[in-house]
Amino acid sequence: MRHIFLVLPLLLANCGDPTQATGVGALVGIGSIAAIGRTPVDAIWSIASGKDCSVVRLEKGLHYCREPDPPPESQPFCTRSLGRVDCWKDPASLPGTPVGVADGPDRLTPAQERERTRGWLF
Repeated sequence: MRHIFLVLPLLLANCGDPTQATGVGALVGIGSIAAIGRTPVDAIWSIASGKDCSVVRLEKGLHYCREPDPPPESQPFCTRSLGRVDCWKDPASLPGTPVGVADGPDRLTPAQERERTRGWLF
């Protein structure tokens, strides 16, 4: 919201001559696209909607507002077997406590999930 207060004085400074106000508005728009990747109107719309919206996305042939990325597909659970690796879609159906072959986590952490679904500013 504070971006409005930065742009408004520039537009009101030349209120007597509309061509100068239009020129200043165009310069502010071009400068904001270079600085933050969206116009001041896009920034206001992004803040109000909580989404990442930009005319730059339209220029690339995408939707005006970025849709959240889909969650990653669940990975198969793989265990060692004699001479090979067996993979299972549902490790809960396996007897006992099987040990997986892969190192590392098999799902996103809460911080990664917040980053995946975050909006433009917040």
